[in-house]
Amino acid sequence: MHASRHPLIPSRRRFLQTGIALGGVATLGRGSLALAADGPFTLPPLPYGYDALAPVIDEKTMTIHHDKHHGAYVANLNGQIKGNPPLAKLSLDALQGQISRFPVAVRNNGGGHWNHTQFWAVMAPAGEGGEPSAALLAAIEASFGSLQAMQTQFGQAAAARFGSGWAWLIRTDDGALAITSTANQDNPLMDLPGVERGAPLLGLDVWEHAYYLKYQNRRPDYITAWWDLVNWNEVNRRYDAAA
Repeated sequence: MHASRHPLIPSRRRFLQTGIALGGVATLGRGSLALAADGPFTLPPLPYGYDALAPVIDEKTMTIHHDKHHGAYVANLNGQIKGNPPLAKLSLDALQGQISRFPVAVRNNGGGHWNHTQFWAVMAPAGEGGEPSAALLAAIEASFGSLQAMQTQFGQAAAARFGSGWAWLIRTDDGALAITSTANQDNPLMDLPGVERGAPLLGLDVWEHAYYLKYQNRRPDYITAWWDLVNWNEVNRRYDAAA
């Protein structure tokens, strides 16, 4: 089960420390239990109830998004192992940095698994996510001028991503913070041309399945409302780990 270990996988009440693997799948739907068991990569449970992020993200969207979409990425990634034996020996983190070695199906599904795992962790019920730490806030102000300016630039990147993809706040190798976006299920850890690399601190899913049931074509409304769900405690942890 080593390949399912990941520093961003959350527990129900708090986020586990790096290196501790999740074993329980009590919150998963019936179909997701099978997905979690069929291979070294597993579907992590949500760290909160399906309805806990309402009204920003509704219960039905969370259920479909986690159990069906994320579950399918895990199942498909496990399905790639037979044709790519080295895949079974890599952690999910390590896979991202070597993704160019593998077929596009591994890139899409491995990225989908990593991206969604971090996405659940970086959200919390409204009012429970804390605030940016003094260190993170100082870094944000140094790079963007203010927290509000960072949020505005992040929202612009998310809204401008054509089609499906993600918006990211990252820490680059020189220690600065930057905002970038990626197409489909790519992420800033991947060794791919055209991808601005860095340690992801915050990632927002702007695929239509993440918001369409509630917001339809109003992606900017989803982006604006989503800030109420940001789990700054987790973002602070990621910043400290990257620094």
